[in-house]
Amino acid sequence: MPSKPEIRPLERDDRPVIESMLRQIPEFLPFEVDVALELCDAYLDSGDGSGYHVFVAEVAGQVEGYICYGPTPVTDGTWDVYWMAVAPEMQSKGVGGQLMAFAIGKIEEAGGRLAVIETSSKPEYERILRFHISHGFDVVCRVPDFYAVGDDKLILVRRLT
Repeated sequence: MPSKPEIRPLERDDRPVIESMLRQIPEFLPFEVDVALELCDAYLDSGDGSGYHVFVAEVAGQVEGYICYGPTPVTDGTWDVYWMAVAPEMQSKGVGGQLMAFAIGKIEEAGGRLAVIETSSKPEYERILRFHISHGFDVVCRVPDFYAVGDDKLILVRRLT
């Protein structure tokens, strides 16, 4: 990677870049992109009061990735990592790892004890699953046919210190 990304809070001007990035990533279906953008909009409208924390990774002045996470309602110290995406041309260059490390650090600073990710079992998600496992997450549950017949929900958890 040419330089370490600067990670900063999402700004309104970043939204079109995030939307374009999400629509370029083949694993995300159009309705999933809409949901991801709804969370960005909630954050842009209400900040952390929305229940979401959204940060972007900027490389050489260009937004190349983002992450959205937040505390899980009615839990003590559990946080969800809702969305993370990296521009296709920047994947496998460390941007995602930097975003994940940043989010985990912030969750730990806030007293988080568990980070949870829900994802699909579809074959095209295998690379994403390997990424999460390589960053300390373990598959703890599989809900068969959750998203569709043959598309299980995988729940991954990382215990924090």
